[in-house]
Amino acid sequence: MSALRWGRGAAGLRWALWPAGCPCLLAEEGALRGIWGRRRSSASPCEQDRRKDWGHAELLEVLEARARQLQADHVSEVTERRVDVARLPEAGSSQPPRKAQAGVEPALGLSGRWARKLDKEKRVMQKRKQQLEMKLQQRAEQRARKQQLRVEPRLLSRQLAARLQQWLLHTPGSPWEEQLDWLLQEAPWRLHGEEQGPADSRARMRSEGQQQRLLAFLQCCVLADQVALAHHVLVMQHGRARQQRGLTLPMYNAVLHGWARKGSFKELVYVFFMLKDGGFSPDLLSYAAALLCMGRLDQDASTIQRCLKQMAQDGLQLQELFTSVALCKEDQVALLSAVRKAEPTFSPPQPPLLSSQVNTSPLLRDIYDKDRPASYPRQHLPLKMLKGLFQEQLSVEMATTVTVASVEKAPSLTKEVLQARKTLQGLRVRWEAELCQVLRETKANEAHAAREGRPSLFPYLCLLSEGEFAGLLLQVVVSRLPRQHWEALGAPEAPHEQPWPLPVVVQLGKQLAEVLVQTVKMPGRLAERQGSCKLIPVLYHVYSFRSFRQIGILKPHPAFMQLLAAAAERTMTFEAAEVPMLCPPLPWTSPHSGAFLLSPTKLMRSMEGTTQHQRLLEACPPTELHGALDALTQLGNCAWRVNGRVLDLVLKLFTAKGCPRLGVPAPPSEAPRPPQSRLPRGASPEHKAELRRELARCLKVAREMHSLRTDALYRLSLAQHLRHRVFWLPHNMDFRGRTYPCPPHFNHLGSDLARSLLEFAQGRPLGPHGLDWLKVHLVNLTGLKKRESLQARLAFADEVMKDILDSADRPLMGRKWWMEADEPWQALACCMEIAQAVRAGDPATHVSHFPVHQDGSCNGLQHYAALGRDSVGAASVNLVPSDLPQDVYSGVATQVEVFRRQDAERGVQVAQVLEGFISRKVVKQTVMTVVYGVTRYGGRLQIEKRLRELSDFPQEFVWEASHYLVRQVFNSLQEMFSGTRAIQHWLAESARLIARTGSAVEWVTPLGIPVIQPYHQDAKVLINGGIQSLTFSNSGDTSQKPNILKQKNGFPPNFIHSLDSSHMMLTALHCYRKGLTFVSVHDCFWTHAADVPIMNQVCREQFVRLHSQPILHDLSRFLVERFCSGPRVKKVRVARLLDMLLSVPKTGSFNLEQVKHSTYFFS
Repeated sequence: MSALRWGRGAAGLRWALWPAGCPCLLAEEGALRGIWGRRRSSASPCEQDRRKDWGHAELLEVLEARARQLQADHVSEVTERRVDVARLPEAGSSQPPRKAQAGVEPALGLSGRWARKLDKEKRVMQKRKQQLEMKLQQRAEQRARKQQLRVEPRLLSRQLAARLQQWLLHTPGSPWEEQLDWLLQEAPWRLHGEEQGPADSRARMRSEGQQQRLLAFLQCCVLADQVALAHHVLVMQHGRARQQRGLTLPMYNAVLHGWARKGSFKELVYVFFMLKDGGFSPDLLSYAAALLCMGRLDQDASTIQRCLKQMAQDGLQLQELFTSVALCKEDQVALLSAVRKAEPTFSPPQPPLLSSQVNTSPLLRDIYDKDRPASYPRQHLPLKMLKGLFQEQLSVEMATTVTVASVEKAPSLTKEVLQARKTLQGLRVRWEAELCQVLRETKANEAHAAREGRPSLFPYLCLLSEGEFAGLLLQVVVSRLPRQHWEALGAPEAPHEQPWPLPVVVQLGKQLAEVLVQTVKMPGRLAERQGSCKLIPVLYHVYSFRSFRQIGILKPHPAFMQLLAAAAERTMTFEAAEVPMLCPPLPWTSPHSGAFLLSPTKLMRSMEGTTQHQRLLEACPPTELHGALDALTQLGNCAWRVNGRVLDLVLKLFTAKGCPRLGVPAPPSEAPRPPQSRLPRGASPEHKAELRRELARCLKVAREMHSLRTDALYRLSLAQHLRHRVFWLPHNMDFRGRTYPCPPHFNHLGSDLARSLLEFAQGRPLGPHGLDWLKVHLVNLTGLKKRESLQARLAFADEVMKDILDSADRPLMGRKWWMEADEPWQALACCMEIAQAVRAGDPATHVSHFPVHQDGSCNGLQHYAALGRDSVGAASVNLVPSDLPQDVYSGVATQVEVFRRQDAERGVQVAQVLEGFISRKVVKQTVMTVVYGVTRYGGRLQIEKRLRELSDFPQEFVWEASHYLVRQVFNSLQEMFSGTRAIQHWLAESARLIARTGSAVEWVTPLGIPVIQPYHQDAKVLINGGIQSLTFSNSGDTSQKPNILKQKNGFPPNFIHSLDSSHMMLTALHCYRKGLTFVSVHDCFWTHAADVPIMNQVCREQFVRLHSQPILHDLSRFLVERFCSGPRVKKVRVARLLDMLLSVPKTGSFNLEQVKHSTYFFS
């Protein structure tokens, strides 16, 4: 016998032979357990039972060996020791131990006792073996019962558990309605949340993520008719105290409604037991589930009356069951039948009457006309890719952070792919069968995980049958828009998100910042040990002055910044909603549902704390938003990929010292250094002021460089992460209807560098004219032939073809022709695309992923000219056909030069100084932004900046010259666009008078989007306490008075923005209907080179259709009805407003049909 085995046996023998009640028993037993008993084992209970039996067997062997020794030659010594042990006093005895008698006779007596003890141990062992066999059988039965779903809950409250067991065992005939009545009246045995949650922030975030996942799992189980599975998982989670703390009332309500729809009253009562056991009180949804179940089971009126009475005692109104609870029609009927049993005269409140389910706008009639043929674009992605992409995006949003993983690259549109599309119909049957088989296997695997009590993907795969799911993945149905198809599937409406009040958000952020400042510390000297060095805060609080205001600033400690610089961490973390999606976005179906899978996204982006836009959208009839919803969905459905060749070149420059001339920001080490010399004692005030200005300039440049460098770092890091990936950019819109990608750091709305990094993931053959459009696009990017015809631009591209190919082959070592372009990086990407096309043998078959742009010619002025039917203005902005493009910026510069000559002849000095310096570039930004509401002050700043860029212009005349030029630019525009200025004046004065009545300006775009201007008087909010009192301004609440000046200046540009967004959305919808890939940057439209002619035709047709509507008269009619109706019209201010609104500016004689034939309208 080994030493270890003997040690265990000897210790067990000593414990077994110790007299009962020995005073030393507890101490010795504790020592024993300290050695052996407290060893935790990870073995299963069955294995632990076996080990325990093995220990008894070892003890029995030891007993037998000791008995044989007692009968051996040295038995006297052993007997003497055993007798000494036997003479210890019994429990409670105060007598001293008696001496033992030496000899053999006690040994013989002891031997008899050993025999009896051995017999007893054998009987115990036999009993233990029988018990072990029974346990093994029970374990096998339990494993067999694992396939059965648990129904009866395990309650932590002894009172509730006893009540449930007593009722189940002793009163089986008692109706379940009595138990529900008792549960509704019974107060929770504890309040949920009394126990402390996890203190660690990561643990708390992880807990919240688990809660979201569990709730989504339960809701999906109910939708997929897997209520028993949802109940089983809820019972498993509830029965574990640690996991029960993470359960929420919506989780219980989700299962309650599942059982209610099935009419399973017993299971519903079980959930109510768990709800009470979890420390919750029933809310409106809980009572709705109980009444719904009663209505389906046709319960008697007394039970329903007791439920309604208890609901009223809880402060819940009966009417709210039909206004605040989202139920299907069938459930509403069952709920109403239950209520009317108790209250026969009850009538639910009538919902507001909805208009027709089809949008009736004349602008959208062709989009929703089912009789007209449509060829929507398809995205043929393999099942594995779709499944992997959706699961990966789901995991990203569940984790709230981005994880990098390799996925298969989308195939290029080669000849083989095109041929495969033709044979798709024949392969569809086989694909569907294979998909169904894979889905069945996946369901089986996920179902096993769910039966173990863990949320899985099983209910999501049960929402549709295998055939329906396969058909959806293969996009069998292509005759409807994505929103229509999604609604036809019966997808659930996303819950309405209730934003926190802005003061609460600020106060919470302030408190967290204070905790951060007070808690986060580091050793002052990192070389010393933490205990031997004073700790310093990583962040410290200081005050600074901005103008006349004193503000608090949190700054990182220089030691911490040095530590960060030394660590040189290369990892970056982004929120899930800040990066492009790895799967196609959800279709927008309402103001609450669309874009990301889980991350909440607003349909209309707004300032923090602003709720007026959301209220307008919710009050708008759903069909009125269909045009905007479908346009946003279409823009988000465009798949993108990274241009790897351009990215490599940018990274090469970025990791060196940057190249500001090409838009690659330089690192901070290249920032200008302030003068290091100290001021002499006798320095003049002018010298001191000059040094201060130089210091301020260096600091400003350094901050700008840091900002640009950080922005580029974010963009390039995301581009590197998404290399070889296909991704999507979900879209939403601002309060004017202008669309924007939701991910802020990496999208196609950025600079020239950002746009050059993106190309379409799905390519198209160039066709017969695609290469020509690539060449024209390249010349447009260079900016060299803006006033030349398309034929001249195409000829110029052929002339410089050697430079184009050299740029593509040797971008950094060749002649570098591309670097002289206005948009160098996009020009380089286009050079590479042209090089691939011309070297492809047949350029028409080259599959191009490159986006070609068509840009509006001062689009704001185009809308103004069309609104006013201004013939002169229309000709200036290319609404009229012409052989050469008209450049409004050059026209304004020419008119300003005429005014300058006249003033110079009269002896005006500033006019004489400006001779030779008035150019298109100097006036372009001001002309472009005047239409969007720029003031003379803002225009002067723009011109001042352009003049300072001219190295040979006398800088001492910059201020005076900028004042002179902005005045002449406004005079030129007044002369060239008289109709435009009249409409601007009417819009501005109308807004001023509306604001003076105490209301913010509202209107509805031609596509039905409700708009309200968020300009109100600032409301100061003060939050006291902490490291400093905090005051901030809130101007987004409609309860505050409108800001008259901002309402006036903002209405003209905002109204024009709403028109250009309507034009873009109409173009997007019609291009999508024709099967085109289409995206936009406001008034710059993108598509494949082969599809540019089709897009140009659609763009012009929709502009004409838009402005064929009586836009200004419709606006006047809406404003009169909104602000001048009712008793308010008797007021003087309202009367003035009414007169202004009715005086709609007269229009000219321009014929809109000419736009359809204008080559340079968008070019």
